[in-house]
Amino acid sequence: MQKSMQTNLYLAFGLTLFAGLSTGIGSALAFFTKRTDPRVLSLALGTSAGVMIYVSFVELLDQSRTILSQTYGDVAGAWLASGGFFGGIALIAIIDRLVPGYENPHEIRSVEQMTPQAEKPDLMRMGVMAALAIGIHNFPEGLAAFISTLSDPTVGVTVTIAIAIHNIPEGIAVAVPIYYATGNRKKAFWLSFLSGLSEPVGALVGFLVLRPFLTPGTFGLLFAIVAGIMVFVSLDELFPAAREYGKPHWAIYGLVAGMAVMAMSLLLLH
Repeated sequence: MQKSMQTNLYLAFGLTLFAGLSTGIGSALAFFTKRTDPRVLSLALGTSAGVMIYVSFVELLDQSRTILSQTYGDVAGAWLASGGFFGGIALIAIIDRLVPGYENPHEIRSVEQMTPQAEKPDLMRMGVMAALAIGIHNFPEGLAAFISTLSDPTVGVTVTIAIAIHNIPEGIAVAVPIYYATGNRKKAFWLSFLSGLSEPVGALVGFLVLRPFLTPGTFGLLFAIVAGIMVFVSLDELFPAAREYGKPHWAIYGLVAGMAVMAMSLLLLH
């Protein structure tokens, strides 16, 4: 059991690192592609939202209620699971409110905007602040990928892929204003790339803080909190972003496809 837990820990950190560094994929796309394909982005972001929403309600919240009911009884377990779920929503909503709207990292940008101009300090500041904002947002997302993998590696892999897809446009959101302001590809790429490191850092800090308290009850509560975080991210960021790329029907198709993929994964691999 201990060996299995240790293996899951390594896998959880590895997957969280991969998810975080996917911001670098967005930055690379901004530099090496000529145009944005709105259908692909709408479909990918919608799929991510579908995966996260489905796994949150069907797997994580269900596991949370089961574990908490076994630990504290049916009534208390149900209340704790519900409280943890809405607590997770409140946590990420507060973080989201702390980021000024004009510096929000989920502002839609496209690779067609990758045209350097004269030095523009306001755009440079926007890019740097977007990188910091993504870092703040990615802390709880890193914890979500980490805890999902500890719960079930199959679920963790799927959630990680969904978060990684969601991080790609964020990489573009950081790279575009920095490159637009400075004309410096290297600076834009590395700031975008490094902003994703907050995800594994968030997972590491969360694990070190919570490690002394990792009882079954704590895990049950964490599953509910992570479910709340992922549902909020999906409804507030992923799905609206998918629609804003101009292909709302593709966003819906992606949402349903993501749910179907997650459902099949859980049915076939459990």
